[in-house]
Amino acid sequence: MNVKIESSKIIKPLYDGIPPSTTTHIPFNVFDNVTFDTLMALIYAYRPPTPPTSTIEAGLRKTLSIYREWAGRIGEDEHGNRGVFLNDEGVRFIKASVDASLDEVLPLKPSPSMLSLHPSLKDVVELIQVQVTRFTCGSVVVGFTGHHMIADGHAASNFFVAWGQACRGMEITPLPMNDRAIFRPRDPPLVEYNHVGAEFVSKLVNNELVKVNDNDNDEKKEKNIIVHKVHFTLEFLGKLKAHASFMNGKAKTYSTFESLIAHLWRVITKSRDLNALQNTQIRISVDGRRRIIPRVPDEFFGNLVLWAFPTSKVKDLLDEPLHYATKIIHDAITKVDDKYFKSFIDFANDEKVMTRQDLIPSANMKEDSLSPNLEVDSWLRFPFYDLDFGTGCPFVFMPSYYPIEGMMFLVPSFIGDGSIDAFIPLYEHNLTNFKKICYSLDLKAK
Repeated sequence: MNVKIESSKIIKPLYDGIPPSTTTHIPFNVFDNVTFDTLMALIYAYRPPTPPTSTIEAGLRKTLSIYREWAGRIGEDEHGNRGVFLNDEGVRFIKASVDASLDEVLPLKPSPSMLSLHPSLKDVVELIQVQVTRFTCGSVVVGFTGHHMIADGHAASNFFVAWGQACRGMEITPLPMNDRAIFRPRDPPLVEYNHVGAEFVSKLVNNELVKVNDNDNDEKKEKNIIVHKVHFTLEFLGKLKAHASFMNGKAKTYSTFESLIAHLWRVITKSRDLNALQNTQIRISVDGRRRIIPRVPDEFFGNLVLWAFPTSKVKDLLDEPLHYATKIIHDAITKVDDKYFKSFIDFANDEKVMTRQDLIPSANMKEDSLSPNLEVDSWLRFPFYDLDFGTGCPFVFMPSYYPIEGMMFLVPSFIGDGSIDAFIPLYEHNLTNFKKICYSLDLKAK
């Protein structure tokens, strides 16, 4: 797939009336500071008829006047507080083309070729970049990159819905809740959980664990990692949920998400052929909007995510039935409740403790492999498919190419029947075993 860049420019918010001040600085809160400090990339594909590129651009400019953080720049204020300057310096907008029909390159698979369908993620100051790539058949692919410290998946999906509304000439509703300062520590603080080893790690320990590789080594490792897409039908998910929810003659209903993650945890662990006495762990994001009391509105714009860390011995995970893994996951997610979120807020706001222990966020996308652990990013509940520029919703929505072994993405299938697509990066020598057992309900250790 030969993608030709036709133009690249900076576009700025389009305001109704007098533009606001461009000198405001919004400090990041504790949830922004603990999340991944990186750009994330998404891919959308649309069948013809598709709207003019000018409509997509104009709608984006209008939406940026409401979601101003995206058009700003990350930096520190005079007190050294990192945050975003609402300076309206703008976002990058790229027009591109491919001298072929989209059908000639379908299906879009998570591979290095995907990187040409969105702007680069390296050495970028813009907090949003958009690339509109047109194919000879009239189809269009929209590649989007956005900085994670500006918004989590929930907030980003709200932005996409608003962008579609603006392109269709509609009023943007609901409006975002723009107040990152609402998460204040209690007086006195009450830290009830251990947040070191969860959201934070000591810089010294982290430096000992992280191996610094040059670009050549990174490229060699990427060649050995395959991002495999697996489709789980609604029928299979139903069987999986029933299988996970039954133990010793007693029924305990778990969610489809918990059941699927438990299944993938076991299948991937078996495929990796790990030491039976080794510990394995999953990092699962937990949205705080419906956990914190009083409830934070769904319209909150920013980051409000912590993580659950279910852990098991490899031997126990594989020897015990699916119910065992599902219960561990369920219990770990349940633990990340109102008390846990408020304990984190109190801990992360204690600058003396943070400095004395030399703590840094554990969220890190610079590793090439997570083995023996996993991370799951679930986009199942977010309305990403609702990005309608005026001629209908996308028929493809997917993450870009992330060859980080063990970092999974779950997205709802475009079929719209409740089925799920999982994007699973594995080392090539483990993938053969994974394919053999990924649909097995009766997984055995040996």
